[in-house]
Amino acid sequence: MVSSSLLTTLLLLLVGILLARLTASRLERWAVPAIVLELVVGFVLGNTLLPYTAIRPLAGLTELGVLTLFFQVGLEVRGDLLRSRPGAVLRTVALSALTPLLAWAPLQVGFQLAPATTLLCLAVLSATGTGVTLRLLAQRQALGTPSGRLLVGVSVLDDLPAIGLLSLAMAQGTAQARAAGQVALQSPGLPGLLLGLGLAALSYWGVERWRSWRGPCQPDLLTILLLLISCAWVGEASGLTSLLGALWAGVLLGRLLPQGPDSPEEQRLRGHLTLLSEVFLPLYFLSVGMRVPAATLLNPAAWGLAAALTVLALLCKAVCGLGIRAADRAAGVDPQVVVYGLIPRGLPGLVFATSALAAGVITAVQFSALVLMVTVTTVLGLLLLGRRLQQLEAAAAPRISP
Repeated sequence: MVSSSLLTTLLLLLVGILLARLTASRLERWAVPAIVLELVVGFVLGNTLLPYTAIRPLAGLTELGVLTLFFQVGLEVRGDLLRSRPGAVLRTVALSALTPLLAWAPLQVGFQLAPATTLLCLAVLSATGTGVTLRLLAQRQALGTPSGRLLVGVSVLDDLPAIGLLSLAMAQGTAQARAAGQVALQSPGLPGLLLGLGLAALSYWGVERWRSWRGPCQPDLLTILLLLISCAWVGEASGLTSLLGALWAGVLLGRLLPQGPDSPEEQRLRGHLTLLSEVFLPLYFLSVGMRVPAATLLNPAAWGLAAALTVLALLCKAVCGLGIRAADRAAGVDPQVVVYGLIPRGLPGLVFATSALAAGVITAVQFSALVLMVTVTTVLGLLLLGRRLQQLEAAAAPRISP
């Protein structure tokens, strides 16, 4: 172990991030994203030089990047997401949200999971790693293709039912703790839940009234952070999770901004949010890796649950291909691109698992299994998506006559 001073801790974290980013640039052709390498570096640090307890006081800062990312997802929840093939988007989102529910009995009976733990697993199965998927599409200049536009709409909307399942898991975990005589002090119960929903409805009404009176506006960065953190706090205090609160803050701000993603005001806002994500998200991924005890990876139960979750994760997203009909294919939508793009669980899967671990909904062994599943699906999904895009590019390239 090394000195636990704040400067030493920050130095080790920054060196770890630098090593992960340098390694990621060398492994880019293998579709290994920086997120996976940051998890690995965090795991090594957490089990050798820097235990997670040393960075626990920084947990709030590391989570700021996560809240910012869900805030950005809320900004994208607009009507124009359904402008491109709305039927295919809604069908695919419905399949992605409902298919994991079929895994309830196999998980609960096969692994003797508590109801809250099972709900949490279903939330991770239904989530989609929007960030890593859209980044690969942008690198391959495929965001503007019919498949890319459809995948953008599905990926953004896909996380909404997943967050709902996460909220149910947290509420169920609270009920289980109360039944066992272990009531959490911050547990709000039904009154807090109703208060949170009431505040959400009131805030939406207030934003609509403001827009009708004053028109669109461009808040400064301090106001945006105040809106983000206050909504996240309300979400956490009401039992709906801070993630849902951050997403709702993005929805509210999206109603206030001038319409159009290419407006200068929105581009400036996205620049601020991207900066926050780039600074704080790597710290979060390192902290997730540091929470995985090496001893849990020696437990066969962790690998068994991880294997089952990985198979279920692949099957749940494979079913989503049924949402792409013949008319969609004729319009240029490739079902394989959509399915492969939905496979990575990425950031949402890690955030759900970390939140559940902190709330006592899952054990350390179950947390390790979820991290393993998220890692495998993220790498495999990006690898398959990258190869499929290469095949489509090769097929579209003009043939050179002999």
